[in-house]
Amino acid sequence: MCAAALDKYCGSTFWNASYLDREDPDLPACVEQTVLVWIPLGFLWLCSPWHLLSPVWRTQANTKHLTKLYLCKQLVVSLLLLTAIATLAVTLGEDFGPSDDPPSTVRNPGVNYANPVLFTVTWILVLLCQEGVRRTEGAVDSATLFIFWLLLVLCDIFPFQTLLREALKLGEVSDVPRFCLFYISFGLEVIALILSAVADIAPGAKDHVKKNPEAGAAFLSRITFNWFNSMAVKGYKQPLVQEDMWELNDVDTTSYINRRFQHIMQSELAEARVRYQNKLKKKQHEEKDRAQEEAFKNGLSNGLGKGVSQDVLMMEEKEKKEDDKKKKKDKKKGKKEEYPNSWLITTIYRTFKRILYESAVFKLLQDLLAFVSPQLLKLMISFTQDKSRYTWEGYVYAVLLLVVAILQSLFLQQYFQRCFVLGMKVRTAIMAAVYKKALVVSNEARKESTVGETVNLMSADAQRFNDVTNFIHLLWSCPLQIILSIVFLWLELGPSVLAGLGVMVLMVPINGLLATKARKFQIENMKFKDKRLKIMNEILNGIKILKLYAWEPSFQTQVDDIRNEELKVMKKFAYLTSVSTFIFSCAPALVSLVTFAVFVGVSSDNVLTAEKAFTSISLFNILRFPLAMLPMLIAAIVQTTVSRKRLEKFLGGEDLESDTVRHDPTFSSAVSIRNSSFSWEREAEPLLKNVSLDIKPGQLVAVVGAVGSGKSSLMSALLGEMHCSKGFINIQGSLAFAPQQAWIQNATLRDNILFGSPLDEKRFQEVIQACALAPDLELLPGGVLTEIGEKGINLSGGQKQRVSLARAAYSQADVYLLDDPLSAVDSHVGKHLFDKVIGPNGVLKDKTRILVTHGVSFLPYVDEIVVLVDGVISEVGSYSALRASKGAFSDFLDTYAKEQRIRTRSESGRSQDTADIELIPEREDAQPDSPLEDTVSVTLKRENSIRRSQRKGSVRLRKNSSIKKSADVDDLKKGQKLIEKETMETGQVKFSVYLQYMRALGWGYTTMVFLVYFIQNVAFIGQNLWLSDWTNDAEMYANITYPASLRDTRVGVFGALGVAQGIFVFLGTLLMANASVNASRILHSRLLNNILRVPMVFFDTTPIGRVVNRFAKDIFTVDEAIPQSLRSWLLCLLGVLGTLLVICLATPFFAVVIIPLAVIYYFVQRFYVATSRQLRRLDSVSRSPIYSHFSETVSGLSVIRAYGHQERFLKHNEITIDGNLKSVYPWIVSNRWLAIRLEFLGNLVVFFSALLAVISRDSLDSGLVGLSISYALNVTQTLNWLVRMTSELETNIVAVERVSEYSELQNEAQWITHIRPVEDWPQDGRLRFENYKVRYRPGLDLVLHGITCDINSTEKIGIVGRTGAGKSSLTNCLFRIIEAAEGRILIDGVDISTIGLHDLRNRLTIIPQDPVLFSGTLRMNLDPFDRFSDEDIWRVLELSHLKEYVVGLQEGLQHEVTEGGENLSVGQRQLLCLARALLRKSRILILDEATAAVDLETDDLIQNTIRKEFSHCTVLTIAHRLHSIMDSSRVMVLDAGKIVEFDSPRNLLEKQGHFYAMAKDAGITQADTTAL
Repeated sequence: MCAAALDKYCGSTFWNASYLDREDPDLPACVEQTVLVWIPLGFLWLCSPWHLLSPVWRTQANTKHLTKLYLCKQLVVSLLLLTAIATLAVTLGEDFGPSDDPPSTVRNPGVNYANPVLFTVTWILVLLCQEGVRRTEGAVDSATLFIFWLLLVLCDIFPFQTLLREALKLGEVSDVPRFCLFYISFGLEVIALILSAVADIAPGAKDHVKKNPEAGAAFLSRITFNWFNSMAVKGYKQPLVQEDMWELNDVDTTSYINRRFQHIMQSELAEARVRYQNKLKKKQHEEKDRAQEEAFKNGLSNGLGKGVSQDVLMMEEKEKKEDDKKKKKDKKKGKKEEYPNSWLITTIYRTFKRILYESAVFKLLQDLLAFVSPQLLKLMISFTQDKSRYTWEGYVYAVLLLVVAILQSLFLQQYFQRCFVLGMKVRTAIMAAVYKKALVVSNEARKESTVGETVNLMSADAQRFNDVTNFIHLLWSCPLQIILSIVFLWLELGPSVLAGLGVMVLMVPINGLLATKARKFQIENMKFKDKRLKIMNEILNGIKILKLYAWEPSFQTQVDDIRNEELKVMKKFAYLTSVSTFIFSCAPALVSLVTFAVFVGVSSDNVLTAEKAFTSISLFNILRFPLAMLPMLIAAIVQTTVSRKRLEKFLGGEDLESDTVRHDPTFSSAVSIRNSSFSWEREAEPLLKNVSLDIKPGQLVAVVGAVGSGKSSLMSALLGEMHCSKGFINIQGSLAFAPQQAWIQNATLRDNILFGSPLDEKRFQEVIQACALAPDLELLPGGVLTEIGEKGINLSGGQKQRVSLARAAYSQADVYLLDDPLSAVDSHVGKHLFDKVIGPNGVLKDKTRILVTHGVSFLPYVDEIVVLVDGVISEVGSYSALRASKGAFSDFLDTYAKEQRIRTRSESGRSQDTADIELIPEREDAQPDSPLEDTVSVTLKRENSIRRSQRKGSVRLRKNSSIKKSADVDDLKKGQKLIEKETMETGQVKFSVYLQYMRALGWGYTTMVFLVYFIQNVAFIGQNLWLSDWTNDAEMYANITYPASLRDTRVGVFGALGVAQGIFVFLGTLLMANASVNASRILHSRLLNNILRVPMVFFDTTPIGRVVNRFAKDIFTVDEAIPQSLRSWLLCLLGVLGTLLVICLATPFFAVVIIPLAVIYYFVQRFYVATSRQLRRLDSVSRSPIYSHFSETVSGLSVIRAYGHQERFLKHNEITIDGNLKSVYPWIVSNRWLAIRLEFLGNLVVFFSALLAVISRDSLDSGLVGLSISYALNVTQTLNWLVRMTSELETNIVAVERVSEYSELQNEAQWITHIRPVEDWPQDGRLRFENYKVRYRPGLDLVLHGITCDINSTEKIGIVGRTGAGKSSLTNCLFRIIEAAEGRILIDGVDISTIGLHDLRNRLTIIPQDPVLFSGTLRMNLDPFDRFSDEDIWRVLELSHLKEYVVGLQEGLQHEVTEGGENLSVGQRQLLCLARALLRKSRILILDEATAAVDLETDDLIQNTIRKEFSHCTVLTIAHRLHSIMDSSRVMVLDAGKIVEFDSPRNLLEKQGHFYAMAKDAGITQADTTAL
């Protein structure tokens, strides 16, 4: 019916099979005029409303420039419009025009009217669409129009050749005007197609496109990722750096994502909170009902109602208590969900639903197309079998295979691109949300998670979400693929499919079982890893102590033991993996074996033909992926639910109450607190009770009280950080806050002080002077622009405190809260700060200041003193008034009097020369003299470190010293730059590194592994060749019954080859596992062995983090990542080679095609690997600032909130995350860029193998054709993997390079040499220095300039000298931490440079400055080698006054010390170090006095013990406080590395030289010495 109507409409037959049934087929003219015209036009008409109805038309015509390209496009379409009108005119002319012929009754058919009209309308539509595109903001071309032109040209190719062939056949053109018009319009269409593929960039946008080429990419470039080419080329030529990164698209920036996410999150969270409240109410109601029921029952049972006797009441009380206990337990259980939950997923969905839907559509199309290839393969095989078919069919199939494959690639890559970008956006949204939440989170919520955990939310949990969202669509796509494959397989093989499927399904639980086992091993492994790293961290932090005590071997064995345990677990894990690999690699062979065996076994009619076999094999290949992915995906989702809960708990937590502190301007006082109580948590007891306080504007108020009386809490309350249970606070104006522990940002010194305020040079200088920072600035390499490390690592404690104070002073706030800023600085600096900044004449004299202080000396100068006792204000008043009242205040004064007496005495001695002293830069925790101790161990844990020459650069203004400026700056370059920059490997990895790894694996293993994998591959190819041979039986036994014996052989051999493959893979993996564990062991022990033998200088110039990283990340890579990627790489490589071999066997011509493909492949791979590797590095480099900025923010929350700078920090966080995204996004694109290029190559392989099969089909059997094409279909995936693996292997192998770099560092002298001293050496403890000179590193100046002196047995020597005089260097030389440049040291006549280091260090004892403890038992800290008995240890504990403390501990000597001895007080740590010294009982003791003032009690204890117990030893004391050495037998005064005075203290005082000057500064006079 329909065909007849179309015949009439066309005026010719619409369809006739005879058209196709010949050597040179063609389509009927009617089909060309109807269907082929309607397809492209229909597409355009469907899509055009989108362009025409878009809002751009409503706005005023865009003033966007009319580009030449746009005008050309419009011109071409206008010409097409004219051709359409001309065609219509021709038809009308023929039908109605005046003609010489008699008017014919045969009119033109309808199609000749309809088509020109259709085209006219279409061209007008196109003109409008192009204008619409021009008006759209940011559009450079239109995908719809491009596809329309493409379809049009493709459809017009058919009439194009039909007209030509007809003309050639007839020898003339029958219908000249139409013929000409068709070819003109065809030419114009081709031009339009080319123009539509070019991006039309407005001149205004050119700059933007330079910064972000994606914005200017045309449709073709977008789907093939061509716009990325420029970066790939650049990355290939030179390593990319952060500056090469492009700008992000607006929709990918953090601020845009965060805005949308927050907006949706708020509504979702509000709903969740309502749900949560309702749940709670419901619970309460239930409980109430229950309670009422119980009461009712009780009432009845009591019967008496009111007259209940006492004991019953008692009983009830008891029950109630037990109930409460139960409830508490229940509460703990129920605490899991004690927060609004299940809103995060919906928020993410609502924020990103558009991308989700887009990617889902692409995935669906790709999944469906995946099943077209096997069907085409089937047709192709049946075509090769039937030699009577026309050749053109084969070519059609080959072209179709190519088209399907290309479309599949395009869809797949678009899907991946969208998914990965979605993952990136989800991660960004979560990170930004966590950061924002952290700024407003309340203290209760903050208490629940440590800084580390919160940073983890940002790093680990956000990353988990990222990983899951990448593959979220597999949740529906996997089942879909599985169902479709089963349906198609059923059509091929009938019910016998179920056998194969059964095998596959059985695999799933086995895999699941293995996975849970593996997870268990991994958790175990993580435990060992953490333990090992913790010890390593401690070793590196305390390396100086280990060297001084010669304890390295003990710690080395500790680490080795843990490492061996770790390797055992690793081996188990590797064996497990090999089992699962075996199962996984056997699966495809087993499945096909079972299926085919059942198929041919069920009935003798079932013959396995080539089309059946190879179609089903390619379907099984499709099935493998979803079955492997589903369990993995489910496991990942389970993990993500944990992350989801943690994030929901954190993001849904309570915010800080913003209304605790009011800012009401009507109050007369600057700060007023009215009868308020404050606690840290809602439910907790208030810490500050009934506080009332009024502070007038411009007053200076001091807050004093004993430790723990609530001074800092009062500050927090004023900042609004505490929960106010009653009363209120009012503060007028803005706040500035200096916390007790200075918070320093990782920025320049100037930025730290400005803190976001604009720079006013004059005010800035004023503040610097007032805060005594000027002398420090002269020492810092970059002055105010010096980069300060994280946590202010390259500043001393005092400097940090002053920077923090300067920040407050600069901020020009109205109210200043100063929480004990003077505690960390020396007393004279404190005085200076008080006078110049805080006090009545300071910079802040007109502001309101609240100062928490312990310094009694400042109290007379303040306007008012607030005394706190146990969270209650006990008295308020001026100094004199409180002094008189004899209350809590005078008690407080008495407590501090003892220290004060010493201080005041020194103050009086100092008063005459205060003027100069104020300029002396004080270095609180950096006092010892050598750059070693000071600049290094303390300050330089960071790269952006100081490079200052301690020797020259320090500017000292003293009465009698000239100003020494740094002499020549060139010297600075040589050796003064402390931290060497970490070498970041760039470019290709040297082949030698691979060799090194193979050497570690062992050559025997390496060759075996390769051989085994090779044999496995041969078995795989053999199996498939056997299958193709088997399928040819179908033709031989076409009409006779298939012999059973042959069938059994076929199945048997096929199965045997399959099993062989599996066994070889298993073997290979086992060998590989053993080899890699071996390699891990060798590399780690070499690294550890070497690091412990490296001289101290190395640790001074290398940040610890960098060394730890070698033990953490790089060893992890060697342990887990490298073996994995090496194995995958080998398998992929052999797989690709095998595939190419099979195709060449089938069609030898293919070898010719391989060569150009291989060349292209090589280039694409090199470009990609170079670029991608660098992008990965940039990603990890730009990731750490996000986390460090975050942990910085969390630790400085109170400061940021006090100054009200939350917005600025949010902005900064967005910029930091964007910086990371700038390298993540190109990395995602680079993967797609590579994938699409490789898939095109793979598709060409498919195309050529099909094409060659068609060309040489007469000589081929169908089995081989099926084999070569089904192989080719599989090759795309493998090619892709091969490049990935190569890139991953290259990235990972760098770890070997980094590990071996540290395994080959220069060592210090031998630990034990052939010259061994006598057992009881040194008997006397005589020391002798002979012209001793030393420098820290070659190229630096001498630190000691020829020291010569004799020290007799049992002398007590004090060593004094200004900072930098060389006091600590002296101890370092005795222990040979640094080696002599000239001269020697003799101990009891033995030259110490001749004996082994351990022999030397074991016989000397030092009590170091800062007490370093290691985590482990107390016993291990005293005696790591177990050399002493318990009695010995208890004895020394008694002597060091620790016995009662240790007896009081539950575990006694086995008491665990936490990392760095955190669970002991500083005093106790110091006493433990004393116990260590007592235990060693050596004849020479070096006592490096603690700079950080230990409390006076401990100090006395130590001094007395030393006097008593070490009376028979030679004692060298390096003194920082002269009091302690006034009773020594002689004092050595060092200055600039020379001995200037050496005599008894009394003689030195009389001499009135250097020592006298120092004593006078310290306020010690003759009288004191006599007193002593």
